[in-house]
Amino acid sequence: ALSPFLYHQPKINEAPGPTPLIVVFAIVVVGLLGFGITSLFNKYRHSKGSEHQQIRFILFGLGATFGLILLSNLVLVNLFHFTGLIALGPVYMLIFTSSMAYAIIRHHLFDIQAAVARGLAYLLSFASIGIIYSVFALGLSEKIGGGATQSPLQRTFYIGFALVTAFIFPATKKFFDRITNKFFFRDTYDAQRLFSQLNRMLVTSLDTQYLMFQSVSIIQTAFKPEFALIGLRDARNKQRIFSSSKLNIPQDDISRVRALTPKCHTKVIIADDLPPEKHSELKSLMRSNQVAVIVRLAQNMRSNEEGLGYLVLGDKKSGNPYTRSDAAVLETVANELIIAVQNALHFEEIQNFNATLQQKVEDATRQLKRTNAKLEALDETKDDFISMASHQLRTPLTSVKGYLSMVLEGDAGSLNETQRKMLSQAFISSQRMVFLIADLLNVSRLKTGKFVIDWSPVNLSTMIEEEMSQLVDTAESREIKLSYKKPANFPVLNMDETKIRQVIMNFMDNAIYYTPPGGTIVVSLEEKPAAIELRVTDNGIGVPVSEQHHLFTKFYRARNAQKARPDGTGLGLFMAKKVITAQGGAIIFESKEGKGSTFGFTFSKSKLAMSHEAPKTGVAEAKIESKE
Repeated sequence: ALSPFLYHQPKINEAPGPTPLIVVFAIVVVGLLGFGITSLFNKYRHSKGSEHQQIRFILFGLGATFGLILLSNLVLVNLFHFTGLIALGPVYMLIFTSSMAYAIIRHHLFDIQAAVARGLAYLLSFASIGIIYSVFALGLSEKIGGGATQSPLQRTFYIGFALVTAFIFPATKKFFDRITNKFFFRDTYDAQRLFSQLNRMLVTSLDTQYLMFQSVSIIQTAFKPEFALIGLRDARNKQRIFSSSKLNIPQDDISRVRALTPKCHTKVIIADDLPPEKHSELKSLMRSNQVAVIVRLAQNMRSNEEGLGYLVLGDKKSGNPYTRSDAAVLETVANELIIAVQNALHFEEIQNFNATLQQKVEDATRQLKRTNAKLEALDETKDDFISMASHQLRTPLTSVKGYLSMVLEGDAGSLNETQRKMLSQAFISSQRMVFLIADLLNVSRLKTGKFVIDWSPVNLSTMIEEEMSQLVDTAESREIKLSYKKPANFPVLNMDETKIRQVIMNFMDNAIYYTPPGGTIVVSLEEKPAAIELRVTDNGIGVPVSEQHHLFTKFYRARNAQKARPDGTGLGLFMAKKVITAQGGAIIFESKEGKGSTFGFTFSKSKLAMSHEAPKTGVAEAKIESKE
């Protein structure tokens, strides 16, 4: 049609010559063609998978077809006046249509299935409406009109029936859509319903096994694949498979696929869309195991990390391929599964940790019980040894102390000053040994339940004076002033004389050894309306606040006390508290590091009233203390 404008009319045996419009035509055609091909080429460079293959065949068809057309219709005609190939234009177009057809059929360029289904639905709808209209409208109109010309009643009937037909067309179309869908879309699903079902299920539990099997069931119901499975790896990289059916995929293939999938850098991997030049091995492994889709349960697609696991689908039972819309839905499903799997695995890890911790605690408890039993046996052996050794040492030490006392008193003759000083030190040391043995025996008796209170009338005021007289020389040798505030009158009390003597001696002995030279020690005994109190106050090294709560425990000694007196045992204060509390009293203790300490005891006078019958409270507490 454009040839009169594009070409001069040729003479006989002469090729048509170009006109000025041919230049414009060529520029427009080449420009539009070049722009289209350039746009497609840019998209081709950035596309992946099936889209990449689709554009490749479109470019091939366009390039081949329009290249040949330009060559035969422009270049050969205008430059060489050769027109023999102009007639091959339809053949060139066949190349383009064939390439487009291959892209449509092989790589799903257009949804032909949807076009056929919708077209058939429209065709059946129109045909049904036409038949209904022909049968009812024309047949009834003949009976209504009865003549060759249309009456007003007939025209009204036609209009009314046409309106009725228009109203029933959507329902007819919907009916045929359902019928055609059964044949052409057997694997269709409602994506929104799929998401809703999956979300409701994922928030119902934190049990990994339940969540994964239910997810597989929901996904399989929607996509209708031959099989579906979810593979997870836990914190120890152990593989776990949750499948709708029993599969026999070789472990070597699974390991190889796990190594290859992170290199795809995409979440949804469809076997048909994998470019063979880049992922030929992965594509081959998927096809050999009838795997159509692998969905990576990973957040970052740019890294080469494997992620939490995979969702694996087989081919659709309908034979239809997985489309881009399927891939988009599966990607959303994967994002929801990732969150659910993370929460479930964390919960499972906590449960496993609790179970492991419980097992470790039980194992440690059993080991501790065995060790404790051994320690108890060793402690019992130690107590037996201490008891035996103390009894064996007490007799000779008593003799040594007695003879030293007699010599110092002049029973064996007069002593010079040096002899008296040396024998006094020996007497003090033997006396300390006697006190130590007494403490050891009391500790042993506490352990064996033989620690009892021997009640007797005691003049506590005189007892303190007697015990102090034994320490006067020791205090003077250390340049310490030792004084006693003796009450004028003091009642006789019912106490265990021997044990109370040990307590008083221990308090005064500690005060002497933990007070530096030049210090003072004041012993005071006071009768109050309802109680009596003994206090031994010094201005010695004191006890650090951080260690005061440990002071009355067995074998414990404060750090500064260890430096001041390395030979101490830590039993004196322990036994003092046991003796006092066993008789119904309470320990008095006040101390400030570097300023001094006060040790003593207090008793209720009603509990220690003069009587041959032991106070009930004292006996009860003595029994309780003996069990410790």
